[in-house]
Amino acid sequence: MPGGIESADVVEYRRTGVEPVPGRHPQGAEPPTGRSRSTRAVRAGVRSVVVLCLATALIHVSFVFLHVAPPNAISQRYNKQITAWVYPLFEQNWRLFAPDPDSVNRQISARTAHTAPDGSVQVSEWFDLTAMDNSAVRHNVFPSHTTQNLLRRAWTSYLEQYGGNDEPHSARAVMMQRYLRNIAVDRMTAHNGRRPFESIQLRVITFPVPAPGAPGAGRPAPSGAPTPTENRLLPWWKVNSDGN
Repeated sequence: MPGGIESADVVEYRRTGVEPVPGRHPQGAEPPTGRSRSTRAVRAGVRSVVVLCLATALIHVSFVFLHVAPPNAISQRYNKQITAWVYPLFEQNWRLFAPDPDSVNRQISARTAHTAPDGSVQVSEWFDLTAMDNSAVRHNVFPSHTTQNLLRRAWTSYLEQYGGNDEPHSARAVMMQRYLRNIAVDRMTAHNGRRPFESIQLRVITFPVPAPGAPGAGRPAPSGAPTPTENRLLPWWKVNSDGN
């Protein structure tokens, strides 16, 4: 070697007795390449997604647990955050033996209003939304939870917030009104063949469920239908151009 200075490869060969390979790192480690860097980036991204999914699942389980658990210091302190997370998609209202059993039957119908070019208001016939759900459940071995409970729970939640008055008194009441309206708008849009309408109105007729063995139980009234205990007509609700 010029000047008596040996290369690093020669020094490594004398130390280990291993013939150096051209282009290989003296210690035997491959120099980083673009492919290895991209592989590490992908692995880091996958780890981040897994951590995010686990954190979201943990938060969801914790919030739902605090929602259904008896009132405590933690659930009372973070009640606003828990309520915002749970309602309306993750509501939990299970009882000991059945989920919120009904003691009455309700028939929920809807009709729409559209302003014609001549300025006249055209109102559609009543369309039975409950009958649509019943027909989808009847003779279906595996009816979906949405078909069985979406409309029913939307109405009971609306009833819990409003009672007999249709004026909202809280932000949650406004949210439940919009939730019920949007369900009806979606179904009426599909029923009307996407014909435009500017307003929608709901009608809810409540029928009693006779106790087993009670007089008249299982038999229709003389008129051919049970006598309703309540016939509630909700106000007209405006529908935006986007259908909400």
